[in-house]
Amino acid sequence: MVHNGGKAEDIALGFDKNGIGGIINASRSLMCAYKSDLWKDKFGDEKYGEATRAEAIRMRDELNKSIK
Repeated sequence: MVHNGGKAEDIALGFDKNGIGGIINASRSLMCAYKSDLWKDKFGDEKYGEATRAEAIRMRDELNKSIK
């Protein structure tokens, strides 16, 4: 996950082993998820909400892997 240059491994340093400790701003990554290479073919413009949800879940899972 790269957001403004950050990776999940970098962001994970702000959390304890229980996942507590940080707030992540990824508004642009979520807002534009339907345009990203990862989601544009699956969701496209009309299903931007579904792309946003898929990206949020992907980001959460990647961060959780880095924390544990």
